[in-house]
Amino acid sequence: MSVQQFSVFPSLADSVFSDRFNRIDKLFSQLTGDSLVTSVPAYDLQRVEDNRYALTVSVPGWKEHELEIELRGGRLSVAGHREKPSQEASGEAREENTSWIHRGISRHDFQLSFSIPEHMKVTGASLAEGLLSIDLIQEIPESEKPRRIPIAIGGQRTLEHQ
Repeated sequence: MSVQQFSVFPSLADSVFSDRFNRIDKLFSQLTGDSLVTSVPAYDLQRVEDNRYALTVSVPGWKEHELEIELRGGRLSVAGHREKPSQEASGEAREENTSWIHRGISRHDFQLSFSIPEHMKVTGASLAEGLLSIDLIQEIPESEKPRRIPIAIGGQRTLEHQ
């Protein structure tokens, strides 16, 4: 199982270093023939409106009951745990007699962990065509929203004591 942590609002430096690491990892994996170190599914994070976000995780071949979404203490976790199918149902008996030329579709458990801002809520999730879509909304209470304070122009102000 692989655990990676990502911020919902990653900084530019994080994305640059992450991209460089992925490129180096891919290069060494091609040279050595080893599998990639990064073994988490790809994801997209999109700002839909001012306070609405959409997280889309690529999970081809995963079934709804094998995926789990949990929001706890400022952390959003998306996990996948493969069930061990019986040989008759999955065709593994047939697969034992075949040899793979290339097997690039990930079949291992994973866990993504996102650090999310305060007052962020998950409003829904759906699985369609190998994409897990998670809808998020950030509802900041009125008492915590920034307020503009008007500045009066002109006129003398005196404090009177009574």
